Amino acid sequence: MPRATGTSTATPGQQAPALDDANWEAISARDVALDGSFVFAVTTTGIYCRPSCPARRPRRANARLYATPAEAERAGYRPCKRCLPNAASRAGRHAEKVEQACRLIETADTEPRLDALAGAAGLSPHHFHRIFKSLLGLTPKAYAAAHRAKRVREELGRSATVTQAIYNAGFNSNGRFYATSCEALGMTPDQFRTGAPHTEIKFAIGESSLGLVLIAATGRGVCAIFFGDDRETLARDLGKQFPQARLVAGDPAFEALTARAIGFVEDPSIGLDLPLDIRGTAFQHRVWDALRRIPVGSTASYAEIAGAIGAPGSARAVAKACASNPIAVAIPCHRVVKSDGSLSGYRGGVARKRALLARESKAGESKL
Repeated sequence: MPRATGTSTATPGQQAPALDDANWEAISARDVALDGSFVFAVTTTGIYCRPSCPARRPRRANARLYATPAEAERAGYRPCKRCLPNAASRAGRHAEKVEQACRLIETADTEPRLDALAGAAGLSPHHFHRIFKSLLGLTPKAYAAAHRAKRVREELGRSATVTQAIYNAGFNSNGRFYATSCEALGMTPDQFRTGAPHTEIKFAIGESSLGLVLIAATGRGVCAIFFGDDRETLARDLGKQFPQARLVAGDPAFEALTARAIGFVEDPSIGLDLPLDIRGTAFQHRVWDALRRIPVGSTASYAEIAGAIGAPGSARAVAKACASNPIAVAIPCHRVVKSDGSLSGYRGGVARKRALLARESKAGESKL
């Protein structure tokens, strides 16, 4: 992402950081995604603006780069009255309103109506609905359904009966929940409530140059891939995920699957195509599908993934979906980096993330 490369205390008309090609391209395109990354000042007007300012573009020779509004103002420039570069961005204001709406949905006993959510945000229902979907990639109703599904998973573990759990989670009828229960839980409510006692999960732990790797699968496909340094800890983590499931050591056929996964860790150029059994919200599945489309040897930022799934502005939600990914490597969340290219957290540790990317980069270069 283009960003300011220096600061200046120059006054209007005096020497100040010039714009490089990337910054100028962003200004020419009025790229709202870069609002907040830098501001540009115009020496002939004494005004500074956001990259997305709708005003007429200045001559490049008259534009100067500043990292923050404060730096531009210290240099003697005043804020543009059209784009208000010293105020919260429109995208930022929208993100705050959507975040507030999410909190209302999550804390309500029953699903809030669209007009109530829009009223709390100070927007019309139509405008609020459009903003919410553009930022999160799903409608308020779909978000509420996903949250209720999460709540019912929690309630099934502590309520006396399945019916009580369903109503405690905000569903107003058994029928509405059972219509989508298998999709939300990956199994029947009774099975989930008792820790999937009738589900057989095969697993194996193998060694790789990046440490131990646990592979686990149901009859539907791989349900977990964990990196770790201790066999007992890895097995315990799997047991916590399925406390009443029947965990069994993998047979020779399963060992072959484990070998495929470990082989991919060692040599990404061989590719990996495994059947998966993964449960998550609609938004998480969209993110995970996008991750699987990132080519070996390439990376993408959280913002780029948000744009790829049609939800620009939802970079933070994308980051959360990556952090929730239980199937390392097969769903390559390690290929997602910050906008400046630096590495963020990874379930298997940043060192493993760096090593995986280094190997994949070499594999990509070998194909050129």
